[in-house]
Amino acid sequence: MEVLAARFELRVPSARSLKDKRRAVRPIIDGIAARFSISCAEVAHADDHQLATVGVAVVSGSAAICESVVDDVERFVWSRPDIDVLDVVKSWIESE
Repeated sequence: MEVLAARFELRVPSARSLKDKRRAVRPIIDGIAARFSISCAEVAHADDHQLATVGVAVVSGSAAICESVVDDVERFVWSRPDIDVLDVVKSWIESE
């Protein structure tokens, strides 16, 4: 079993309130979950109206499939014109 997690540090420059941020980030989270059928959640910066951290996890029998899915998710996130991607961190999680 292979497990790859990715953390996306995002900035929503147009957000003036938490409601504005949610309006920009929610479609990303919902889109990732629906399009790629993987776990996804906002995991940090809940009280900051311009910053968000979105985490995803992919589980597969193949490392190549995990990498391919996370690469597709990364392209999806980068395609959002209303979001600045500040950082992407990928981590393999060991399993026995």
